[in-house]
Amino acid sequence: MVSDPDLLVERRRLRRRAAWWRAGAILALLLAVAAIGARGREWDGDRDRVARLHLAGLILSDSARDTVVRELAEDDSVKALIVSIDSPGGTFVGGEALHDALLVVKGRKPVIAVMADVAASGGYMVAAASDRILARRGTLTGSIGVLWETFDASELLGQIGIGTEALRSGPLKGQPSPLEPLSGPVRASIQALVDEMHGLFVAMVATGRAMDEATVRRLADGRVYSGRQAVENGLVDAIGGEAEARDWLAVERDIDADLPTIDVTWGEDSEGWLKDALGLFGKTLLLETLTLDGLTAVWHPGAL
Repeated sequence: MVSDPDLLVERRRLRRRAAWWRAGAILALLLAVAAIGARGREWDGDRDRVARLHLAGLILSDSARDTVVRELAEDDSVKALIVSIDSPGGTFVGGEALHDALLVVKGRKPVIAVMADVAASGGYMVAAASDRILARRGTLTGSIGVLWETFDASELLGQIGIGTEALRSGPLKGQPSPLEPLSGPVRASIQALVDEMHGLFVAMVATGRAMDEATVRRLADGRVYSGRQAVENGLVDAIGGEAEARDWLAVERDIDADLPTIDVTWGEDSEGWLKDALGLFGKTLLLETLTLDGLTAVWHPGAL
């Protein structure tokens, strides 16, 4: 049986151990916050640097991102911008807005795109705004085109005895609808819209790559290209990655190869800080949801 003095000693030992664990957890959290703060402060001051913009996943409309990119054009400490792309595309407007923001930067300093596993459709639209494009041999790129998908469930609904009706102000209002077959006029109106957006995409590529539109249209049938094929067709300049990008900047644009490369960040709020801090403990508390409507410039294996 444990005597009362022994019990008191054991309790004191456990309290000290708990205090050490609490102190360690607090110290870890403070170090995480300090590291995040230091990352933000890397942009302070006048030290020259090369900026790196990471684009991963779907490219959607993001005004905060586009504003930060445009501001790089006015930051004299930023000598060049590397755009690292690993994306199958996204919404047409999201890609278009980022493309235009990158053109603002390109007007003031070198912009070079570096493709990773995938830089297709809207991902390629963004790359086309750069001075130079690099890809790996196995990179999937291209897929220059626009997609509008719908479906027709009217026959299925009829088989289970469900009928639908719609009162419209005009024959094209609320079309296309999954509740009825796609009519000729509806198909024609949507195809005209897709064709117009495709023409805009082709013009972006033709301007960015200094190619005539007829050549781009021949390449812009929606197919994807490997990095090697893209080089052969003039859609990509060379095979390589970020190291080759820095070499090109040093040789062709006289950008010191020893300048640090600093990641561009945007939209960091308290939730983002909490996510970074808790990352030390292997936890992710933030969930992302995504909804896409309307025209997309995105590649997936079923939409070549």
